[in-house]
Amino acid sequence: MPSTQYWLMKNEPDEYSIDHALNAPNQCIAWTGVRNYQARNFMRDQMQVGDGVLYWHSSCAEPGIHGIARIAGNLRVDPTQFDPADPYYDPKSPPDKPRWLLVDVQAVKKTRYVSIAELREHKALENMRVLQRGNRLSITPVTPEEWHYIMDTLLK
Repeated sequence: MPSTQYWLMKNEPDEYSIDHALNAPNQCIAWTGVRNYQARNFMRDQMQVGDGVLYWHSSCAEPGIHGIARIAGNLRVDPTQFDPADPYYDPKSPPDKPRWLLVDVQAVKKTRYVSIAELREHKALENMRVLQRGNRLSITPVTPEEWHYIMDTLLK
């Protein structure tokens, strides 16, 4: 059985904030709209049901950690890629060989807001992928050490 892994997943709060996720049926949302191959590959090749997620709000006034979630499963084709009316429509993705996938993410709890500036204050987190210059990925791995430090020090 694979060991638990940890992820930071960015979502725009006007689309799916942690509050939206907590109010969804079974607190589960389909994580649609991933349009980066590396992020897609993390979902496809590494994510497992039960993995921990730092729920990150992006493209907003207060980007940072706003909650905790977990991977709930159901890796499948992202239907938004085929819908011309959807902002995530990809006309180059054929239905017989779809490019984009999604996973279900289950909200666990809302946390206090942890900003990028606050994360940068902690030496134990200096190598965290989201803090690296030029990182714009919507999904990044979080090491077990980073996860436990955040849980035990910043969110306890």
